Amino acid sequence: MAKVLVVDDEPNIVLSLEFLMQQAGFSVLTAEDGETALQKVEQENPDLLLLDISLPGISGFEVLEKLRNQDAYRQLPIIMLTAHGREVEKEKGMALGADDYVTKPFSTQQLVNQVKNLLDPASKP
Repeated sequence: MAKVLVVDDEPNIVLSLEFLMQQAGFSVLTAEDGETALQKVEQENPDLLLLDISLPGISGFEVLEKLRNQDAYRQLPIIMLTAHGREVEKEKGMALGADDYVTKPFSTQQLVNQVKNLLDPASKP
């Protein structure tokens, strides 16, 4: 069972994403800030990150950059989540190495499909 790490500082979003990913058949880990996210990546070795940009302490962009600068996590699929749909932020996230970008509010089914596609590229229609 694939492990998804949900990183968001809004408890209601964490709960809904956790429920959504569990329903889709994934094991779920959570972190409420960037520092905790980096620790969990090292300790738990998740298969994919759902990473909010606006986090207390270090931002999602910084977490993404730190992970992409380590060989062990260069290929880790990361989907950036944000309430900011501005093109400049999307471009920054993609430039830093995000695999995908989702703007809140998002379609739950679309997000599940994006996660499944990144975890199993062979399953793409």
